[in-house]
Amino acid sequence: MFEQLLHIVENHLRRFRTGLVRGARAFHDWFWHGNDSEGRGLKLLREWLSPQQLAQHDANKYFDVTGCESGKRYRIYHGTSMNIHEIDGAGRPRTGWCFVPNTNLVAGDVMLVQKIALETDECGALAVAKKFESKDQLN
Repeated sequence: MFEQLLHIVENHLRRFRTGLVRGARAFHDWFWHGNDSEGRGLKLLREWLSPQQLAQHDANKYFDVTGCESGKRYRIYHGTSMNIHEIDGAGRPRTGWCFVPNTNLVAGDVMLVQKIALETDECGALAVAKKFESKDQLN
């Protein structure tokens, strides 16, 4: 009788432990891999970056774009707002620009919108953008 009870308890413990392991794996995947839409947004952004921009993004979490009308360089940092800096000839940030879509999007999608806007309608994008002083500009 005692052996039968012990066997039943062992089976319950095994099922309980399996459930804990599954839960821990699910939490690990959620915590380390983030929201699924974040991953899709970054994947789409990466597909639109040139090889040079992709290398920059992988190394520094930013990439440079050239304005289609002025030829100015802009650096887009990872983020959803206040993440665009006009770059001078020496590669130093000059002026910060903030423009975002009017819907709530993940960082990769926002950065892609910003890239396309500067490369195809720079004047239109800057017309709605808010200007701010870059941190490096203040030093």
